[in-house]
Amino acid sequence: MHPRSITGFVAAALTLATYAATIADFDQAVKGARLRWEASSHGPMLERILPPTFEPAQLPEPASHGAELVVQYCVQCHNLANPAMHNPEKWPIVVDRMVVRMKGHGNMGELMREMMAGVQAPTEEEEKQLVAYLQRHGQRAIDPKRYPELDQPSGQSFKLACGQCHVLPDPRRHTAAEWPAVVARMEQNMAWMNRVVGTRRDPTEPQLRLDEILGFLQKYARKS
Repeated sequence: MHPRSITGFVAAALTLATYAATIADFDQAVKGARLRWEASSHGPMLERILPPTFEPAQLPEPASHGAELVVQYCVQCHNLANPAMHNPEKWPIVVDRMVVRMKGHGNMGELMREMMAGVQAPTEEEEKQLVAYLQRHGQRAIDPKRYPELDQPSGQSFKLACGQCHVLPDPRRHTAAEWPAVVARMEQNMAWMNRVVGTRRDPTEPQLRLDEILGFLQKYARKS
């Protein structure tokens, strides 16, 4: 093997090893947070803040410092946050609100201070890095002008389903092969959060056609 090839192989191997170690550390941090919740009288409430369907290995750039900050600070109080939960414009407001709470302040007075006992807040510089990471990987809103199909039945289901929790995602965020897993995870999230999922044939409730939603997303998905 050529020396340069060997060097490249070693570098790739080291990168994979670092990635594996990082994910293992992240998984341990998440497990540790859940154990703390179990020991707290506030645990059931904290666990219900976000759905538990997003795992550390699914974080964008999982070996980056930004991903490390998300795990380090966010799982102290709730399940792992997906950067795509919010669009880039919204993340600074959300993070600022969370940091205030991590410091024991907020709209719950003494209860908030009690809940946040032992919770660490990021430094000012870490908060900037955390926001930058979340914004970089935040949800990119769809441009309705590019998709006239939004006014058709498949588009209506897409708007109703996805608009319950965040801005409507651009179909080009994922490839056609990636969208089924994303939609399946979103279906789990909707069921967990008691949002409309369209599983009951009740004429008095909105009905979602997940097959139509997936078809719309895959039709306009990123090619590669």
